Amino acid sequence: TWTRFFDGLKEEQIWGTKCTHCSRVYVPARTFCPECFTDRTEWVPVKPEGKIVSWTLVKAKYHGQVKPPPYIIALIQLSGTDCGFHHFIGGVETENIKKLRQKLKKGAKVKAVWNPEKKADIYDIAYFAPVK
Repeated sequence: TWTRFFDGLKEEQIWGTKCTHCSRVYVPARTFCPECFTDRTEWVPVKPEGKIVSWTLVKAKYHGQVKPPPYIIALIQLSGTDCGFHHFIGGVETENIKKLRQKLKKGAKVKAVWNPEKKADIYDIAYFAPVK
């Protein structure tokens, strides 16, 4: 499941799994439906756009960070899916928190920005940027 999901990202395609019992779509892809606990899933393409459910501005440095602060991490629900996943928000200034709060309201639309160098991992999506 993970191999197919990450191979899709390398090709700039987000794949989800859809439960054939309850029709929920999950990204990242799952081997089973966590709602009805069935293994009956099918692969479905998912658009690289969605909405912000929640976000936080990370300003502190700690061991194991993938990138230096400041950065924004958000819970994003992609269009047509039934769950959210965490990823970076980019293309916004982090210095003015008031402007940031206006731009990144709950439900704000975002779109994937692809990393030009692909490695078949989650960072093939460099970040999600607000849609104007």
